[in-house]
Amino acid sequence: MTKLDLKKAHHELFFPPRDRFAEVRVPRLFFVKVDGRGDPNTATDYITAVEWLYGVSYSMKFFAKNELARDYVVPPLEALWWSEDPAAFVRREKDCWQWTVMIMVPDFITLNIFDEAVSKTLKKRGDRPSSLRLEDLVEGRSLQILHVGSYDDEAPVLKRLHEDIMPRKGVTFHGPHHEIYLNDPRRVAPARLRTILRQPISDI
Repeated sequence: MTKLDLKKAHHELFFPPRDRFAEVRVPRLFFVKVDGRGDPNTATDYITAVEWLYGVSYSMKFFAKNELARDYVVPPLEALWWSEDPAAFVRREKDCWQWTVMIMVPDFITLNIFDEAVSKTLKKRGDRPSSLRLEDLVEGRSLQILHVGSYDDEAPVLKRLHEDIMPRKGVTFHGPHHEIYLNDPRRVAPARLRTILRQPISDI
């Protein structure tokens, strides 16, 4: 049985350069999502959301493998971040942040498979997040870069994007700030964390 790796299938989205922002076109993709707000380091809703995402994602993976004979690698955790003031990210005012945490799924995962996975996860975890859903996302034209280092060290990179690169390109925000976490912060030193920083854009 061939195992689908969505990172390889969408290589241009998961392997950006480290030294510059590259422009990409992000197609319609599908995700399991949960919404929330507040500092991800202290908000219990964030921890619950992530636990549910992984529980449902692995349940769907095993269902697809056993029932459809279609296996795939569960992709990394991703998150959309936004605030009324985009500069809140540069200032790291985390209590002002709103977020959607999510994990990508293949397009052969149906709503019925999702519902079955939710039912199984509910038995293990209880208290389903009210915003848990299977939903598409179309970002289109975007700028992205690979950031290596702690999450709090992203501020200068985002400041350069917002105040220099985007104005020079004549573009503006066209969706939330997007992060893709390529390794586990519980197992990797902050200086070695690898995070894709993505910003959907449109012409001014």
